Amino acid sequence: MSSRDLISALVLLAAAAPLPLLAAIGIPALARRPLDERVIGALARALFSTSFAAFTTATALIVASGSGAVVVLVGDWFAIPPYHFQLQLLVDGLSLPFALFSVMLCGVIAGFAHRYLHREPGYARFFVLLSVFTLGMLTIVLAGTIEVAFAGWELVGLSSALLIAFFQHRQLAVRNALRAFVVYRVCDIGLLVAALLVHHWCGTGDFAALFGGKWPGGSSPLAGTRATIVVGLIVVSAMGKCAQLPFSGWLPRAMEGPTPSSAIFYGALSVHAGAYLLLRFEPLIGQAPIARVLIGCIGLLSAVHASFVARTQTDIKAVLAYASLTQVGLILVEIAAGFPRLALTHIVGHACIRSLQFLRAPSLLHDLHVTENAVGGHIARVRFSESPRPSRTQRWLYRFALERAYLDSLLEALLVAPLFRLLGWLDSAERRFSRLFDPADRARSPQRSLSDRP
Repeated sequence: MSSRDLISALVLLAAAAPLPLLAAIGIPALARRPLDERVIGALARALFSTSFAAFTTATALIVASGSGAVVVLVGDWFAIPPYHFQLQLLVDGLSLPFALFSVMLCGVIAGFAHRYLHREPGYARFFVLLSVFTLGMLTIVLAGTIEVAFAGWELVGLSSALLIAFFQHRQLAVRNALRAFVVYRVCDIGLLVAALLVHHWCGTGDFAALFGGKWPGGSSPLAGTRATIVVGLIVVSAMGKCAQLPFSGWLPRAMEGPTPSSAIFYGALSVHAGAYLLLRFEPLIGQAPIARVLIGCIGLLSAVHASFVARTQTDIKAVLAYASLTQVGLILVEIAAGFPRLALTHIVGHACIRSLQFLRAPSLLHDLHVTENAVGGHIARVRFSESPRPSRTQRWLYRFALERAYLDSLLEALLVAPLFRLLGWLDSAERRFSRLFDPADRARSPQRSLSDRP
């Protein structure tokens, strides 16, 4: 067996590791015979360790043999002449380190959750969703085609929304999960349309064929207006996952989920998925200067907004969420400035430290209260702004940051309310149109429509 074949086999083994974990936990749960917590914990440790060992071995083989990018062909998805969709993985300098540390972090979260969620009624459900998330994240990272990346993108979004609503008895958690899910669905249209346009203009969605199989660098199959359109659509999709302006309102609401899911989603991996997607399309961004400026502006504005709002938050998980948003905004600025290696290093470092902070948050509050009780008072005073400003300006800035820049109100007034009015008008028009063809229905009193409901 050649080194490339061995690397392909190891990558397939590592990427498919979440599947047996999902089946082993999910099937007994569906049969109302859930596994014992100790069995689930042992399975999670074994499979995450196997995946990490396989990725580590593949990395060592690639470095030793100097193989460069390796394309792993899993099989055909479907073919519609002249288009041909393949299940294909790409192992290169971008995907392999990201996959390696993704599996490592998921394994750490699994070990932490095994104790943190002890005797929790949804213990098995958490590990099922963690398996789905890990599978989706590895699919995004190792995707060799834009279609495979979209499939992983949807798995990550679905598992994210379900984990936000993990505590199903709390109405607020369910509503916040629905809000995040809607934002995902709206922004995911960008990636879907980008995939269609790339296939239409280039005839393939294969990353190795499109960008020359080299990262960073490589070539771009599109230029000018077409490159700008595709990158703009990718940016829209990335903004939803990264919670960049104006879609940042769902991020603090996502803290309704358990602490382990907050750490892995909004501190470590999911919040960086959009930045990873932009790094994958880095050669195309180089051909779209307008889109490059747009990425930089969005990242910079989001970083300023998040750092400003974080200073008024009283919930430690909300503070950490906005801190993550600040760093992701800076990562987008680095991508726009043309520093992909720096952005990748920043992602890995930030993901590690932020996930640790999320996991430490509950015990940190306990330790802080113990320390304050010991010294007899607060040990630190948080000020909104250190620089001298007029008191009226201070109050306005504080209110502006406390309301999170009024983003939720603006989206409600400019997007949600008009959409509901439009749907109500369409519902009324449909009812009036259908009554034209039903004489008996015209004689009856009309039913209430969406527009008549409070």
